[in-house]
Amino acid sequence: MVSPTTPTPELQAAQLGRVRELLAAILPANRFYAGKFAGLRPNDVRTLADFAQLPFTTKAELAADQGEHPPYGSALTFPFENYARLHQTSGTSTGRPLRWLDTPESWEWLLGCWRVSFPFMGLTARDIIFFPFSFGPFLGFWTAFEAASRAGYLCVPGGGMTSTARLRFLIDHACTVVFATPTYALHLAELAAKEGIDLASGPVRALVVAGEPGGNIPATRERIEAVWGARVFDHYGMTEIGPVAVESHDQRGTMYLLESQYLAEVLAPDTNTPAAPGEFGELVITNLGRTGSPLVRYRTGDLVRVATDADPAGRTWRRLAGGILGRADDMIHVRGNNLYPASIESIVRRFPQVAEYRIVVDTSGSLADLRIEVEPRDGDGRDLADSVGRAVRDELLFRVEVSAVPCGSLPRFEMKARRVVRAGAPAP
Repeated sequence: MVSPTTPTPELQAAQLGRVRELLAAILPANRFYAGKFAGLRPNDVRTLADFAQLPFTTKAELAADQGEHPPYGSALTFPFENYARLHQTSGTSTGRPLRWLDTPESWEWLLGCWRVSFPFMGLTARDIIFFPFSFGPFLGFWTAFEAASRAGYLCVPGGGMTSTARLRFLIDHACTVVFATPTYALHLAELAAKEGIDLASGPVRALVVAGEPGGNIPATRERIEAVWGARVFDHYGMTEIGPVAVESHDQRGTMYLLESQYLAEVLAPDTNTPAAPGEFGELVITNLGRTGSPLVRYRTGDLVRVATDADPAGRTWRRLAGGILGRADDMIHVRGNNLYPASIESIVRRFPQVAEYRIVVDTSGSLADLRIEVEPRDGDGRDLADSVGRAVRDELLFRVEVSAVPCGSLPRFEMKARRVVRAGAPAP
């Protein structure tokens, strides 16, 4: 049995065995991988170095495959009638979501990933968990809700309610843990202030945030923790890959990869080669138990840095220092400067007077321009915009236009926020 303290050589041997079992299960039945790995036999993968020679899987490939074989693509191991669950992503670069099917067995594996995560977050039998969102096709909270319920926690659903009603509902039921996106956690706090609800003195002791990088951005985390009076736990996963990493109650600011269930690699930027220990790179994931709809060497596009210092808790599973640091496809190129939206959020969230913000990238000219719109909690916001602009200039070392917009004018988000707006034709 692989545990968080299994010695690394034993862990890697177990992962190699799981990889070979996975390949034996999906080849040749899975048409997508039968074509991709043509001629491969599971016994050909004798070491993890052999495995690292297999081709990558990309989101663009999967989107193209689903376009060619609508509606679910060919990355399915079993006949269609074996599948019992359907979920989909929020969208790809083409705007078309990936649709993902699971068999009952693969679904059980996904729930098991969450059950591995719960002890990391220090949940107890006394906790009452609130899920303040409507249950759409997004995978994450479906699996979290069902896994928590099966693990014996009292789970309180919050679908079909206004945000204000959800606030009162969680207080009425004395919920101690809330699952939400960082953006929605802040939105609920904004509404609570308007309604005269003091969240900091309420029953909530922890928030599990996912779907956005805000949980690992210090300024965003600090604001959530301050207004809720509760600890934030960051969690990472994707609809197509599953629940991958979780923050531990005794290790703030890092996330543990669930290495009993996944094989993870980190690639150096703009290369197909492994990043040096502790260096920044793209996370590549293989899920080891989602046999019905597997992903092998999947390029997530998420940027990470694996911690290299000794784990104070004695765990051997690798830690992502700072969690997910950004996305390779989110980089904004503005007048010779390259930056990620998270860099801007880390500055904007230091200003408690900012209720919401938006980044506008204008490519109508020969060079892209960037401006930031900030919505104040009250007032006209002109002084606030000036302060944010100075902070961006001082930290990022270039000038950005920052303007104030009327209170209540920017959109609010229940699930993943979309704060980067692109305007104009692509710059040449």
